[in-house]
Amino acid sequence: MSETERSDTGEVLIVTGMSGAGRSTAANALEDLGWYVVDNLPPQMLRPLLELTSLAGGVLPRVAVVVDVRGRDLFSELPEALRALRERREMRLMFLDASDEALVRRFEAVRRPHPLQGEGTIVDGIRRERERLAAVRESADVIVDTTRYNVHQLATRVVELFSDEGDARHTLTILSFGFKYGVPPDADMIADMRFLPNPFWEESLRALTGEDAAVRDYVLGQRGAVEFLDAYAGALAPVLAGYQRENKRHSVIAVGCTGGKHRSVVMARQLAERLETLAGVAVRVRDRDLGRE
Repeated sequence: MSETERSDTGEVLIVTGMSGAGRSTAANALEDLGWYVVDNLPPQMLRPLLELTSLAGGVLPRVAVVVDVRGRDLFSELPEALRALRERREMRLMFLDASDEALVRRFEAVRRPHPLQGEGTIVDGIRRERERLAAVRESADVIVDTTRYNVHQLATRVVELFSDEGDARHTLTILSFGFKYGVPPDADMIADMRFLPNPFWEESLRALTGEDAAVRDYVLGQRGAVEFLDAYAGALAPVLAGYQRENKRHSVIAVGCTGGKHRSVVMARQLAERLETLAGVAVRVRDRDLGRE
C-alpha cells in the first residue's frame, strides 16, 4: 500500500519489552501526556482496535498499546501483526529492556514469579522471554534501557521522547479561595493574602470582585502586595523546575483571603502572569468561591 493510501488518522505507539523493564511506568507517563492507553492487548486485536480509533474521527489522536507476554501463546503472533500494521498505518514501536541482573532484582523485590519461568527460575523465564522478543526488539523504533533508571527517571525519559514539541511538562493550577469556606484539600501550597487590607470594607468596592479593575488597582496599590508577588514567584520557579525533574505532572497553589472574592482573585491572576513564562509550565487559574454570597 502506498503512503497516500495509509490510514494516518493519528499517532500509534506500540509499547512492549521485557517483563520488569517498566512497561506500566511508561504507560502511566503516556497517559499523563494525554495518550489513550490500552494495556495487555492480544496481538490479534491490534488491527481491530486501530480500525476503531480511525472511525473515531480524531477523537483519539494518540493511541498507545501495551503488548506483553501475558498473552502467552498469542504473543508469538506479534511480529507478523506489527508488519501488517506498518503496511497500513504509520506507527512506532518502543521496546523497554534491562539487564538480566536488574530484572532479577526487580522480580525478587516484588516477590513475584516471571510470567514465563514455569517450574524453573526467574533466570529461565528471562531467557525464554528474550528468545521470543528477539525479532520484535530488532524492529523497534525506540529502545529504552531501563537498567539504571528508577520509576521517576523512566517516566521523565518517556515524556522527553513522546510529548509534543512545546508540550508543558507540568500543569500548575492557581486556585483562589476563601478561608471562611475551608482550605482546599488538594492544595500543594497555600498563600495567605489576609496580610493585605480587605477591599470589602471600602464601600465603593464591596459589591465588586477581584476581576474588576478598581479592586485590582486597590489591592496592588497596598504596601507589600507587588513585593510579595515578585518574591513568591521567584521562590516558586526552582520548585516548579524541580517538579519537572521529578516528573510531578500537576500541582495546585491555593491563594486565599477571607471570602475568596477580592484579594485572592487579584493575587491569583497576578501570580499566574508571573509564572506562565516559566519553561515547561502551563498555568491555569480557577476561582473556587468567587460566586458565593
